[in-house]
Amino acid sequence: MSAAISAAQVKELRERTGAGMMECKKALAETQGDMERAIEELRKTGAAKASKKAGRVAADGAVFMADNGKQAVMVEINSETDFVARDTNFAAFGKAVAETALATLLQDVAALSAATLVGTSQTVEAARQELVAKVGENIQIRRIVLSNAGANTTGTYLHGTRIGVVVELDADNKELARDIAMHIAASKPLVISPQDVPQDVIAKEKEIYMAQAASSGKPQEIIEKMVAGRLKKYLDEVSLVGQPFVKDPDTAVGNLLNKHRAKVLAFYRYEVGEGIEKVSEDFKEAVMSMTQMQGS
Repeated sequence: MSAAISAAQVKELRERTGAGMMECKKALAETQGDMERAIEELRKTGAAKASKKAGRVAADGAVFMADNGKQAVMVEINSETDFVARDTNFAAFGKAVAETALATLLQDVAALSAATLVGTSQTVEAARQELVAKVGENIQIRRIVLSNAGANTTGTYLHGTRIGVVVELDADNKELARDIAMHIAASKPLVISPQDVPQDVIAKEKEIYMAQAASSGKPQEIIEKMVAGRLKKYLDEVSLVGQPFVKDPDTAVGNLLNKHRAKVLAFYRYEVGEGIEKVSEDFKEAVMSMTQMQGS
């Protein structure tokens, strides 16, 4: 004969696992009211759910950061929808993952997944699977970057939850580092200086400009000057030091850095979902399709 399951037990199990009421009731019934065993059963179920959801596209999410004053870490964690990306459980997991990455200095997602999540006794992967079971979406830790401990100053900037930047300076200037990070968030430079642009990219741009200028009918020497001018403009646009500073467009970032006798050693910019092909679905069509299936 099975033990009677009280509402208080179901409530406690829901609070501890985040699972649905019927799932909690079933787990408690199957384990004769043993709370720890019920949690274990739900975790097993959660792992199964996580496995089922692993193939679904997670192109939304948030960027999380942790900073100990000397080094900073930035992590992108993806969800399927913005709704889940704003969930408090998702935010708590992301914060803990960033803190774990900073504490362990791990930048490899697989290695970090096997590490113990800060503030818990479980691995990052086990916590991820529990979160999948709780929110009902595929959750993935996509990428991590850790700043170099050799930088004099590490600056960070988080624009909302979707764009994050880490900047390393060779000078001791936190305010400047943050300003540069904010600029990078807004202006999306590809490299630090024009010299860092790959030669094949420059060659391709030059080829395009030459083809465009050839139709102008101007003499070759004029065309060469036109192309050189356009190429310089392009290199300034894609390089950090050549861009106009967002807080003072009359000043180039390179001039701002020179004024403070500072140099950017490296920067990292994450934007949620960049490079991930998101599957779009017409909501109206989806609802109509489901209605037709139910009616058939």
